[in-house]
Amino acid sequence: MSERRIPSLDGLRAISITLVVLSHLVKWKHISGEVLGNYGALGVCIFFVLSGYLITNILLGEHERTSAIRLRNFYLRRAFRIFPAVFFFLAVVIPLYWRQMSWVHIAGAIFYFSNMDVSRPWVFGHLWSLSIEEQFYLLWPFALKQGYRYRTWILLGAFWITPVFRTALYAFKIHNGLVASLPIYSNWLAIGCLLAVLAPRLPKIKRPAVLAMLAALILIPWYTASTPARTLFSLFALTPVLSISIAGLILHVMQVPYMFLNWHPVAWLGRVSYSLYLWQELFCSNAAMHAGYLLIVPSLACACISYYLVEQPMLKLRDQITRRVAAAPRQAESVDKLSLTREA
Repeated sequence: MSERRIPSLDGLRAISITLVVLSHLVKWKHISGEVLGNYGALGVCIFFVLSGYLITNILLGEHERTSAIRLRNFYLRRAFRIFPAVFFFLAVVIPLYWRQMSWVHIAGAIFYFSNMDVSRPWVFGHLWSLSIEEQFYLLWPFALKQGYRYRTWILLGAFWITPVFRTALYAFKIHNGLVASLPIYSNWLAIGCLLAVLAPRLPKIKRPAVLAMLAALILIPWYTASTPARTLFSLFALTPVLSISIAGLILHVMQVPYMFLNWHPVAWLGRVSYSLYLWQELFCSNAAMHAGYLLIVPSLACACISYYLVEQPMLKLRDQITRRVAAAPRQAESVDKLSLTREA
């Protein structure tokens, strides 16, 4: 059975991918303007919070229905959702840029440890975030299944490990692959997971709080940490405020759906955002291309090919397989009952 789409969240994905694409165009001077790269990082962080929320919501829903979490079924569904699009991307770019790669770069891309590969080529530059998410997918469902009663405490620990870990790296002047490791970004994922756990008990968010959270998203990315004191202030105050604001706005747009976020073109952009995130790197982060905003056109074209010819067929196949897997225990149970009836 297909996973139910939650209104407004595709619109948030559309905003996030727009921030990422524009930040890459500015970074490589394909367009002019004062859009800061920090807003591109904000777009990625919104994706992280959304991932934490959606994955946890799925797992909690299964536990509520069946009093169990079937990891095999979860990993099967995630594999069909994540792997086909990225492997299609790799099948194209590896032959194109073979001379810029080593076997370590290719292995990092295939096995999702590109975040630890500081020498990866530019065409794999964006795969760090996918590696972070995949490592999260491996760890969090298992931790939730084993420690379901302590899920809130586990997530609070994951949330606060980020500023502590980053402070330690800063204090010891560590500037290697650890700066892109999972603990660095666990706060964004953990706050999304906490949102899924706490959302049923949270009240409707009032307008003043919404405006304050919007202000945090707009203003905090402008802050620069140039001294140790400013760095600590950013890690232990501003970053938690920013992550909580993202989670709060996600909850708000689910409570009060906005027409713009659910407008068909915006929602469509959100649906293709995963493929667009993969393919925009090939064009928008290519220092050799100078076509300005037009670079969005080939990025979207490749994203559409990936979405309609790879993602969607594989999701349909996934649903067929998972329906058969779910039906198998029921069929076995029916056979057992029939056997018992005949023996009686």
